[in-house]
Amino acid sequence: MSIHPTAIVAEGAKIPESCTVGPYCTVGANVVLGERCELVSHVVLDGHLTMGADNRVFSFACLGVAPQDLKYKGEPTRLVIGDKNDFREYVTISRGTAGGGGVTRVGSGCLIMAYTHIGHDSVIGDGVILANAATLAGHVTVEDYAVVGALNPVHQFCTIGRYAYIGGGTTITQDVLPYSLTSIERNNHAYGINKVGLERKGFTPEEIKQLRAAYRVLQRSKLNTAEAVQAMREKIASGEFGEKVAYLAEFIAKSERGVIK
Repeated sequence: MSIHPTAIVAEGAKIPESCTVGPYCTVGANVVLGERCELVSHVVLDGHLTMGADNRVFSFACLGVAPQDLKYKGEPTRLVIGDKNDFREYVTISRGTAGGGGVTRVGSGCLIMAYTHIGHDSVIGDGVILANAATLAGHVTVEDYAVVGALNPVHQFCTIGRYAYIGGGTTITQDVLPYSLTSIERNNHAYGINKVGLERKGFTPEEIKQLRAAYRVLQRSKLNTAEAVQAMREKIASGEFGEKVAYLAEFIAKSERGVIK
């Protein structure tokens, strides 16, 4: 095991021999690391934190710290992290709160860029990119392969759908549609599908064609949101739309904050 002599590792922390703990890192007693994790330097790991394998945590990141919530009274809540994530400089991730389910979760294969904050009880899926200084309030869900741009504040209890792409500097106060491009440059509106991102992730031309048609029903017809969802379901039932559109329709139907159209 490579632990720098200036690092402080509390008794009780579980660190495999394949891990590297760099200079001036602090690791709490309830931290459990997976194989081959690397703490570059000046990293703080706190609370009941469980981390999978092959994660890299860069300088001055603070993971598993107490939530920024006045209701928090020191309960033994958790932060659970998957595998193969990069947490860049000055990232902060709060552990959960008792009132929010007790767990903050980060999936696998994510890139969490410098100065990003992930608030308590948030759930981050797999393959997510949070660009520099993205700021997620508590109880935010970011689904698989979504991209949150730099300097994006995201309101509590918002959900960002799969494969969505949010441009830098965009304030998010409602749910972000799956597969969409959403940007402040378009008056904080969704203005199309994330075609390039979908192609890179292996979506077929037919799937992209169906999603474009579904977005036209949602955004360019004279139907309201409920009517548009019903129209999508009818096309799904007839076989004209497939499972990707079915997920889009259910996402809209289940949204509690409303969606950005």
